[in-house]
Amino acid sequence: MDNNFWLTLRDEAQVMAEKEPLLATYVNECILKQGDFAGALSFILSNKLSDKVMSAEALRTMLDQAYCDQPLLVEATVFDIHAAFERDPAVKSYLTVLLYFKGFHAIQVHRFAHMLWLMGRHELALFVQSRSSEVLSVDIHPAAYIGQGVMFDHATGIVVGETAVIEDNVSIMQSVTLGGTGNESGDRHPKVRHGVMIGAGAKILGNIEIGPGAKVGAGSVVLSDVPAHVTVAGVPAKIVGKPSCQNPCQTMRQNVLED
Repeated sequence: MDNNFWLTLRDEAQVMAEKEPLLATYVNECILKQGDFAGALSFILSNKLSDKVMSAEALRTMLDQAYCDQPLLVEATVFDIHAAFERDPAVKSYLTVLLYFKGFHAIQVHRFAHMLWLMGRHELALFVQSRSSEVLSVDIHPAAYIGQGVMFDHATGIVVGETAVIEDNVSIMQSVTLGGTGNESGDRHPKVRHGVMIGAGAKILGNIEIGPGAKVGAGSVVLSDVPAHVTVAGVPAKIVGKPSCQNPCQTMRQNVLED
């Protein structure tokens, strides 16, 4: 990971501590006392997830080991921070995303749970998922795959099923469901390809594909494959146009009539 990114975070933390003395202790613990970005990330996430049964210390030990063994987990996190910084006009610093954005936190917790799932530690992965759902109001099955450069904006109520796939560079708004259509088994959840933007409250159901660069309007119910580089909206969703760019995830234009 580029060390300049960590230095920028520390500079932002120092400015915040000086500007708002009431947050100085918080920023010091989360950022300035940490030796590197991975340490700051594990400290923040472990304190988010801890409860009376699973201590922050125990969780941090597991996270630190995960980041040591699989540094790509940390690199993916940096892509996610950049995604939020570049796509959300409310974000003025990298530090804001790292400290406060629960959609970002939910994705990073999922990366850890997914690693545990792939290792065969299913019960621990499900525990981590459960805590994330309870604390962050985002429910992602640990078997689901999520790429990098992904942004969950606002994030409350997002549900991602077991066999779902979210590729790189995707933006998803609050209350989106990537779910199944019943109690079927096997591969039964959506595959969201790169560059996609999914509007608030959309429900995408079944083993279907949302093609690269597609856009799903808010409140839509998607029950069949969506071709690449089209806009769909409605209940059930139908093609209503084409996005104005190759990757709607970046421009975040919510009005499907402006494509």
